Amino acid sequence: MNSVLFELKDGIAFITLNRPDKLNAFNREMALLLQNILDECADLPGLRCIYITGAGKGFSAGQDLAEVVDPNGPGMERILQEHYNPIVARIRSLNKPVVAAVNGVAAGAGANIALACDIVVAGESASFIQAFSRIGLIPDSGGTWHLPRLIGWQKASAIMMLADKISANEAERMGMIYKVFSDADFESSSKKIAETLAAMPTMALAYIKEALTNSAGNDLESQLSTEDELQQKAAATEDFKEGVKAFLEKRSPVFTGN
Repeated sequence: MNSVLFELKDGIAFITLNRPDKLNAFNREMALLLQNILDECADLPGLRCIYITGAGKGFSAGQDLAEVVDPNGPGMERILQEHYNPIVARIRSLNKPVVAAVNGVAAGAGANIALACDIVVAGESASFIQAFSRIGLIPDSGGTWHLPRLIGWQKASAIMMLADKISANEAERMGMIYKVFSDADFESSSKKIAETLAAMPTMALAYIKEALTNSAGNDLESQLSTEDELQQKAAATEDFKEGVKAFLEKRSPVFTGN
């Protein structure tokens, strides 16, 4: 059984973390396979959105601790440098929007991989846990970078130190995630977001992602320069021409992603 499933349909890459008996906890095989799939997504013609979810009852419980304590295992240094850091870097560098559809618990590295995605939605029974301090570790997988930028320093500090279990509804209220759907509607509603993104001007979305990423380290003057540069690129796309033409002709645009 593959530990990560992949399907390309209607311009969307559907990626499913697939160790349901372990709540999709990561081992080396799963982490490296996910990296390979994300690399494939970077170059797939016609791909316009990536959708990541988990099989079974959880999104991901984070690291499989049996691998950490295995004397023949990769060890913590390689787990971070070869497993999680490359996954987060790939998600952030992909020039396509990445949706995390959190269907159950997202804990530890599983939570932080979700939060690295561009749009995070969750089912009402899902939860997020920065579980690291419970076993004497610090949050990794980009958590100490993304979470305070999403919800503020004070909230992030408390959640990470206390290892609170955050419900999906609470995560939405504090701005950690975009939206919560009922469990009954979760799959169809979360996939609808991916379908909407896949029908939008793909390069403009890529430039939005790039601008937001750059804004974290830019002052205002630098960010204005970034916006100018990326806007010129967006204005040179075929989708911009189609968008303006459709607006003037009072019809819905048909974007091709070019």
